[in-house]
Amino acid sequence: MSQRTPPASEVTPAAGALELRIRGVVQGVGFRPFVYRLAHRHGLAGWVLNGGSGVQLHVEGPSDAIDAFARAVVAEAPPAARIASVDAVAAVVEGFETFAIRESLPSEYVTVRISPDLPVCEPCLRELFHPADRRYRYPYINCTDCGPRYSIVTGLPYDRPFTTMADWPMCDACRREYDDPMNRRFHAQPLACPACGPTYVLRRAGDDEPLQRAGDADVRGWNAIVTAAELLRDGAIVAVKGIGGYHLACDATNAATIETLRERKYRKERPFALMARDLATAHELIELDAAAEETLTSLARPIVLATARRTLPGVAPDNRELGVMLPYAPLHHLLFAVGAPDVLVMTSANRSGEPMAYDDADAQTSLTGIADAFLIGERRIARRIDDSVARSSTGSGQTAFGTTVIRRARGMAPQAVASIPVRAERGKRPHPILAVGGDLKNAPMLVVDGQAFAAQYVGDLEHLPCREALSTTVRDLCAIYGVKEEELAVAHDAHPEYASTAFAHALGDRTTAVQHHRAHVASVIAERGAWDTEVVGVAFDGTGYGDDGTIWGGEIFTGSVVSGFTRVAHLRSAPLPGGDAAARFPVQAAAGFLYELDDLPDLTAAPFDFPPRYRFAREMIAKNVRTFRTTSAGRLFDTVAALLGFTREITFEGQAAMWLEHLAASAPSGEVLSTNDPISERNAKYEIPLHGDELDQRPLLAAIVADRLRGRDPAEIAFAFHTALADAIVGAHDRFGATRPLVASGGVFQNRLLTEMLHQRLGGSLWLNHAVPPNDGGLALGQAALAAFA
Repeated sequence: MSQRTPPASEVTPAAGALELRIRGVVQGVGFRPFVYRLAHRHGLAGWVLNGGSGVQLHVEGPSDAIDAFARAVVAEAPPAARIASVDAVAAVVEGFETFAIRESLPSEYVTVRISPDLPVCEPCLRELFHPADRRYRYPYINCTDCGPRYSIVTGLPYDRPFTTMADWPMCDACRREYDDPMNRRFHAQPLACPACGPTYVLRRAGDDEPLQRAGDADVRGWNAIVTAAELLRDGAIVAVKGIGGYHLACDATNAATIETLRERKYRKERPFALMARDLATAHELIELDAAAEETLTSLARPIVLATARRTLPGVAPDNRELGVMLPYAPLHHLLFAVGAPDVLVMTSANRSGEPMAYDDADAQTSLTGIADAFLIGERRIARRIDDSVARSSTGSGQTAFGTTVIRRARGMAPQAVASIPVRAERGKRPHPILAVGGDLKNAPMLVVDGQAFAAQYVGDLEHLPCREALSTTVRDLCAIYGVKEEELAVAHDAHPEYASTAFAHALGDRTTAVQHHRAHVASVIAERGAWDTEVVGVAFDGTGYGDDGTIWGGEIFTGSVVSGFTRVAHLRSAPLPGGDAAARFPVQAAAGFLYELDDLPDLTAAPFDFPPRYRFAREMIAKNVRTFRTTSAGRLFDTVAALLGFTREITFEGQAAMWLEHLAASAPSGEVLSTNDPISERNAKYEIPLHGDELDQRPLLAAIVADRLRGRDPAEIAFAFHTALADAIVGAHDRFGATRPLVASGGVFQNRLLTEMLHQRLGGSLWLNHAVPPNDGGLALGQAALAAFA
């Protein structure tokens, strides 16, 4: 509600002055109007503005009022603000008579932290459904506390001319709100209303014109949303334009529609994300403890992975978890309000392997044949931003949203995830560092003046559209932060044939190659800023290029970011027929990991029933045809999954390992064996002994084969495997530095069961990723850290 501006006579004469420079997420979150109102409350004069590194302000008045103001700036900051630092210096009294909001200042390097996109706030929701409000049912309602930010920014500082709303001039009513410092919408850059702003249009797939109903005009605005909800109820698949791109939406309880979506999208088994109407509905879908609920309702509004409480056929085959998010855009709330199903599949709109569609023309081209209709928002999206994904784990003691971040995107990007000390030649600014990440789950990072800004998830670079998206994302990130490509120092994976490596070298000669698994370990340390802390680092994943040119993936290091990491142990190497291709076929990986075991039974017979590919793979090893050595923990998971029944080709990355984790979680009460089990004590618990510098998995695999032949419950075997792996990691920690922190990273540590087992044994000595994913989506942070100290 608008309030009057105090006249100059109400400002207390100055007795002192103070200047504050505030860094963090302080632009685009209502910080300047907050400071303006706070200054008037304390009777202070001066000014506030957006600068290149944050918010700058000058206040004059009585010393006690200035002190109270300085405390309140931090204590009462807007809910979406994230203050990283406050620099306060005494200033000269200049005799200001009022307090004003000044124009933004340019900067050589822009290091302000852009706000991620924010969910619609409660006051805006109340207005959205209030018939007397002028923004009643308006799908683009927003204020300084909510709405799009990063997805509409085209430059900095964050002002309307540098957003995709620049093409939508405000009406007089919106302009009055925008210009009033006492109004909730003061300088809300996406501000609009039905009279002056964009709206939504519904189109049939393949049509160039808006959908029409008999006797109706074009289906636009409210009618478009009502019609879309009707289509969803009737079993249609609707491409819905959201904050950072398009989603494919359909009724999550309609098994036939879900099967149609899988066929059209070429997505055989990968779980679909769900959007629940409200928190109560989410509780019906998944098990939500306090930490998971906090994550689900946080400003990031991520997809939260949790144990399913309800069966939805076709949504998440062979998976005990569902991924659920809550509505975060006004449009989502409107769709549910007019009768869309209470639970919607809300999956990224793309064909398998392609990035999320966000441009209207491209979406209608690429999604034709998948979507039956398009609900198109007229506001342009500046950059695609997929949904973030997180898993809550109260047992792990993690702090960032109480979760492990699996994918960092909408609501979490861009954010400064670490401060990295960077060196520079005398008298010169340090080179900005661009870390390009890896080829899987690519997510680059830019370090400017020591601030590491994480970009959004890009995708897998084996696909040309994703490589193009990486290039666009990097150009975009550099442009926003005022960095020229020729200034960059570029960090990349050491794999010489990665697409990301080629991309890095194309940017110039100032490049640093960083070994994959050392980058994983360094990413955890970078989050904590513990640069010279000596650690035991464990990097377990599917694949990474090793120092010796072989495929690593089960590595143990000692050292620090400052001193470097020495490889001190690893999983025993095994032959891998077909190399990376074996990642698609668990029985092919099994052929290699079981090859050196004596007295193996016929695994093509019951109870294993391996398909013919297993024998062909063994022949490849015997003839040394396209066979490589690997220490991959990911392929060890695949091998155990194959022995326990997952003998088919995987249809998405990590599927067999996920299947194995969920199988283990189904073991009765988490017990390894019941007291009445006839199996000998020798096989009740598996071991992966550490011989010299090798963790030898052969005894474990031999015992699993024997237990399967004896009829041991596969769920018990799966649980015992996880226990053995946790024991082996703890044993390595004891061997190489029990007093040091154990740093664990890599895709394997997305496994909730394994990480909680480790936490039970190690407590606070276990360091895991918080701010970036443990998978390859967090590589860039480790690359940047190691490049800074190279």
